[in-house]
Amino acid sequence: MSNEKSNTAAASPNAPSSNFLRAVVEADLAAGTHTRAGLPSVITRFPPEPNGYLHVGHAKSISVNFGLARDYGGRCHLRFDDTNPAKEEQEYVDTIIDSVKWLGFSWEQQGRQHLYYASDYFDQLYLMAEYLIGAGHAYVDSQSADEMAKNRGNFGTPGTNSPFRNRPASESLALFRDMKAGKYKDGEHILRAKVSEDAMASPNMNLRDPAIYRIRHAHHHRTGDAWCIYPMYDYTHPISDALEHITHSLCTLEFQDHRPFYDWLLATLAEGGFFQQPVPRQYEFARLNLTYVVVSKRKLRQLVDEGIVGGWDDPRMPTIVGLRRRGYTPESIQLFCERIGVSKADGWIDMSVLEGSLRDDLDPKAPRATAVLRPLKLIIDNFPQGESVACSAPVHPHFPERGVRTFPITNTLWIEQDDFMEVPSKGYFRLYPPQGETPGSRVRLRYGYVIECTGYDKDAHGKPVAVHCNYFADSKSGTEGSANYKVKGNIHWVSAHGALEAEVRLYERLFSEAQPDAGGRDFKLALNPNALEVVTAYLEPGMREAQAEERFQFERHGYFVADRVDSQAGKPVFNRVTTLKDSWVK
Repeated sequence: MSNEKSNTAAASPNAPSSNFLRAVVEADLAAGTHTRAGLPSVITRFPPEPNGYLHVGHAKSISVNFGLARDYGGRCHLRFDDTNPAKEEQEYVDTIIDSVKWLGFSWEQQGRQHLYYASDYFDQLYLMAEYLIGAGHAYVDSQSADEMAKNRGNFGTPGTNSPFRNRPASESLALFRDMKAGKYKDGEHILRAKVSEDAMASPNMNLRDPAIYRIRHAHHHRTGDAWCIYPMYDYTHPISDALEHITHSLCTLEFQDHRPFYDWLLATLAEGGFFQQPVPRQYEFARLNLTYVVVSKRKLRQLVDEGIVGGWDDPRMPTIVGLRRRGYTPESIQLFCERIGVSKADGWIDMSVLEGSLRDDLDPKAPRATAVLRPLKLIIDNFPQGESVACSAPVHPHFPERGVRTFPITNTLWIEQDDFMEVPSKGYFRLYPPQGETPGSRVRLRYGYVIECTGYDKDAHGKPVAVHCNYFADSKSGTEGSANYKVKGNIHWVSAHGALEAEVRLYERLFSEAQPDAGGRDFKLALNPNALEVVTAYLEPGMREAQAEERFQFERHGYFVADRVDSQAGKPVFNRVTTLKDSWVK
C-alpha cells in the first residue's frame, strides 16, 4: 500500500501538504483499518445536492475528497443527494457533473464509473427504516410541525417526548406503509428515530428524535412519481456511505454535531446485519470562508432572480461556471485549494490568495498581446502616409521558443488616454506637449520608434481628441540606431489601420466589503457599483484569431480571456480575468 500511495502522489500536479486528514488516512493505511478484498483502502465521496450551481466553496471540498483519493491510490465517488424533489432539477445534475470534470477530477476507475444517486438506494433505505421501526428504534409521529418544534425544546431547554413516541411498532409500521402508499397528505405524519430513551434531553439537538422520513407529494427528476415519502439527509447520507463502502466521509464543520447520529445509525444497522464492520467514519474540516463573496445558495439565487447579475455563469459570481467564464483555470483553483490547506478551525481566506494563485498559474502560460482599453488617437505627422512597417514582439518574454508576433505601425495609432497629459505632473514620463520654450516629451513606442510630442487637438469641450508627434526613423527597436535614444517613457500602442475593435468587459469584485453579509445584514448593501465596466478597445490584429476560453496577458493591463459564450469567429469578446497586481491592497 505504501508503494501505491507514493506512486499516485507523484502524479499529483501540486506537492500535497500535510494536514490532519492525511494523518488520519496514513494511520488507517498503516493499521490496515479498511483493508477489504477487491476494494481500495481509501474511498471518499463528494455528495452535492442537485439544487443549485457549485461555488468556490465546493471546489475546496471537491479538491479535498478527490485529491485524497488520488494521492493514496483510492477512488472518489460523485454522489447526488437527491432526496428533496421539490428543489432538485436535472439542470443542476448536469452542471455539477460538468463542473467537477472541468476542475480536473474523475470518478472513473478501471473502466467503471463511480457516479451514484441517493435515489438509487430508495428501496434499501425504506427497508432499513422498516427494520428500525420493528426493532424499536423509530416511530411514526403524528404531531403537527408546530407541535414537534415546540416539544423539541432548544439549546437551553430539554425536549418533551412526543405522545406518539411509545406507539406500538406494529402500528408505526402500518402507518409507515400507508405513508408510502400515498394515503396521507404532506406533513400529516413523519418517521422519527429513537436514538435512546432519554434522547429528548440530549444537549445535541440532532439527537432529539431526528426525522428520518417525511411525506412529500412531489415529482422526482429520476424516480418520477414512484415515491411520495423521501428520506432525510441525515438518514440517507450515512447509509449511502456504507452501501458504497466509503472509508473516510469528509464533511465541513457544520456537520460535526451530526456525527453522533451518523455513528449511531450505522452501528445500529450493522447490528441488524445490514453492514459489516468497519463502517465508514465521518471527519470534519473547516469550510472555505472567502472574503468579498457570498456562497449561500439562497443569496446567489437572489442575485440571479433579481437580475443583479446576468445568470449563474456571470463572471462576477463565485460559482464554478462563473469562475470558468471569468477566465479562471482548473489548475489555478487546484493551486488555491492546496495553498489554503485543510484545518479543523474556521477562518477567513482573503480573495487575494485566489487571485494570486490565478496569476501564478497564468503568468507562464498566457501569450502576450497589446490592447488599448481607453483609446486616444496618436498621429505621427512625419510618418509616410499609407506606409506600414512591421514590428515584432515575443509571444512570451520568458519563452523565446514560442516565437514572435508581428503587427504594423502606421501614421495613426491608438494609445491609452492616461499616456498623455496637457500639463505633466512631477515624475510623469509619458507624452506631453511643448511647455513654453521646452519641447514636448520623447517616449518610445513599445517595440517601435521613439517619438516626440508636438501638440494635440481638443474638442469643443476642451477634451484632447488627438495627440500629434514626430518619429525618428533610425530609432526602431531592434536596430542599431535605437541605442542612440535614451528615453524614460515607454508606452503601448496599436495601429489604427487593421486593429481589432472589440468589446472588453472589465470585471471587479462583486462586493466592496470583505464580509458582505456579516451580522445578518442585507448583503446587497455591499454590492460594488463598479464591478463591471464595458469598454470598446483596440487590439493588435492577430487577436482576431482568439478562440473562446483562450487566455492572454494584455501587456500592462492584466489577464484576459475570450468569453466562452459571446465570442464569435473573428469577433472575440474579452473578459478581464484579473489585473497584473492586487489592486485592492489598502
